[in-house]
Amino acid sequence: MSTTLSRTRRWSLLALAIAVTSVLMFPIYWMIMTSVVPSERLLVSDPPLVPPADATSFSAYTSVLRDVPVLEWMRNSALTTVGAAVISTVVSTLGGYSLSRFRSKGQQAMGFTLLFSRMLPGTLLIIPTFVLFANFGMVNNLWSVTLVNTAATVPFTTWLMKGFVDAVPVEIEQAAMIDGCGRAGALWRVIVPLLKPGIAATFTYASILTWGDFLFARTLMGNPDGWTVTVGIASFIGEFSVDWSGLMAVGLISMVPMIVLFLFLEPFLTKGMATGSVKG
Repeated sequence: MSTTLSRTRRWSLLALAIAVTSVLMFPIYWMIMTSVVPSERLLVSDPPLVPPADATSFSAYTSVLRDVPVLEWMRNSALTTVGAAVISTVVSTLGGYSLSRFRSKGQQAMGFTLLFSRMLPGTLLIIPTFVLFANFGMVNNLWSVTLVNTAATVPFTTWLMKGFVDAVPVEIEQAAMIDGCGRAGALWRVIVPLLKPGIAATFTYASILTWGDFLFARTLMGNPDGWTVTVGIASFIGEFSVDWSGLMAVGLISMVPMIVLFLFLEPFLTKGMATGSVKG
């Protein structure tokens, strides 16, 4: 009887997982549909749920790759994303370590200031940000997009890294310092290797946030040669019409780097922190 109930429960959980996954993946499926089926076949009261065989075409992909600088947009996005993610990870690792290991009032005040700054909406910051970069002559410069996304990411990722540093027993660090390491040496040789899951999570979060940024990239990069992929996607929306097939095709292409990044870092994201390594 218990075996039957257990089997029924497993099948029920599997059915629930399939249903939830189907709901979550439906927007991506509809993006694929929109990119391969003409808009006039979809923008009706009863659109097909399966691509019609007589109307399916991949011409939208060949068209955008041939006529639109998609690869240049992705290159610009990659440069800003890698730059912001690397800087954010380094700063957040040091900041998270500082918040975790030092308990002074100034340290805690700085931590709460970082957290509060993350609560400010980007629309409130965009005008002073533009004025600041304009005064430094950094408008239409990819470095401006990189730096502003770093500033937007660091407050959250610092607290994220603090949680990972808190999970590392302080005795490990003390043991390394007794063996002759300074604080910086203990951080680099002992703590950082144990923070690989946190570093991977921080890098992934910063990459996703920067790759999907539209507000700062659109404001600071007026020159089409410096457009990122999100700004380029918005160019498919005209004043009187929208190229839905091209828009969805570029949107799907733009998802590939983040999927590859997640698959590459997934082992580190799921790897647990090392335990039982306290020197006894």
